[in-house]
Amino acid sequence: MSKSFSTFGLAVSAVVLTCLPAVAQTKVTNEGISASEIVVGTHQDLSGPIKGWGVPVANGMKMATDEINAAGGINGRKVRLVVEDSGYDPKRAVLTSQKLIERDKIFAMVGPMGSPTVLAAQDILFDAGVLQLFPLTAAEFTFKFDPAKPQERLKFNNLLPYVESTRAALKYMMEWKKFQKPCIMHQDDEYGKNVLDGFNQQLTAMKVQPASITSYKRGASDFSAQVAKMKSDGCDLVLLGTILRETIGAMTEAKKLGWDVTFLGASPTNVQEVPALGKDSVEGLYAASLFEIPYEDSAKGKVKDWLVNYKKMFNSDANTQAIIGYNAMMTFAFYADKAGKDLTGQKMLDSLESGEKFLDIFNSPPTKFSKTDHLANTITQVQQVKGGRWVLVKDNLMF
Repeated sequence: MSKSFSTFGLAVSAVVLTCLPAVAQTKVTNEGISASEIVVGTHQDLSGPIKGWGVPVANGMKMATDEINAAGGINGRKVRLVVEDSGYDPKRAVLTSQKLIERDKIFAMVGPMGSPTVLAAQDILFDAGVLQLFPLTAAEFTFKFDPAKPQERLKFNNLLPYVESTRAALKYMMEWKKFQKPCIMHQDDEYGKNVLDGFNQQLTAMKVQPASITSYKRGASDFSAQVAKMKSDGCDLVLLGTILRETIGAMTEAKKLGWDVTFLGASPTNVQEVPALGKDSVEGLYAASLFEIPYEDSAKGKVKDWLVNYKKMFNSDANTQAIIGYNAMMTFAFYADKAGKDLTGQKMLDSLESGEKFLDIFNSPPTKFSKTDHLANTITQVQQVKGGRWVLVKDNLMF
């Protein structure tokens, strides 16, 4: 899977070898670790079409880093977080990853943003022995690995996978509402393909034929043709493999056409911005989700305090994306701490695969990895937009 990037001057002297039983060796970098700090990198969309995800994710990561360092760091080492802007552009993601490896000498890539951007850059990380941890995409390539390809062992994901969550939510909706003509509109990239795979796999399992399958180009803003086609095809349930503005755009177009159809979003649609910006157009939207979204007027305890502190730091309300970014850094800190004072790439990898459970403050399912499974969770919720906010409809779903 890995390609040679020797022309980029990657330092092989910083790589150690980790033995795997009965297979080839995995190299893991020791770069970014000194007596006083651990250097961690990330690339986010801070200026492109999904900056509504990237900016709060980066904020959440910065908040967690500040808290970790204020508490004394990780076994006495402070964390230095280097954030780069990919603009949700795969080519820029490659360049920023090269910069983080070669110039910043990162120990790990934590929480990088987006399916196409993460996919484009991950081989560069693996060739350099850099761990890819908890990316902001639930595509299968971020956690499935072939033991015969040792560098793939460096990837771990703690998000709800698109294929499995799509299947679980779709199965629930089909059985609950007795839909007969499901259809899908999906983004034409790795993210959208995963949602489409979940859609097709579940319908095959239920022996149901899709009424319509349509896609749109990443970054598109006009969905009139797709919505008109789905209406013409007689769809009674629309699965959306969309993100923020595309979700709102598709449902707004349906309202314009007077089309009263049920929409079910893949997990990236389950963010506060969708009801906040979409207002009446998205009322009634269902979505697959990982955890209940907290609201400041109803939150309690540590979650309430966290929401208040986030607003003080960034002068904006915290959201799902900020929570995911915060958890990515806190999860990294948990496993780095468990790796011990003599931190190395080998010990970090062993810590991640130890089976130790990380529990966040938001009542998310536990994060736990093993030597053979680098995905933490497959439990799905379904939430719905009611009265301008997300409310839980069904918990603990599996397909």
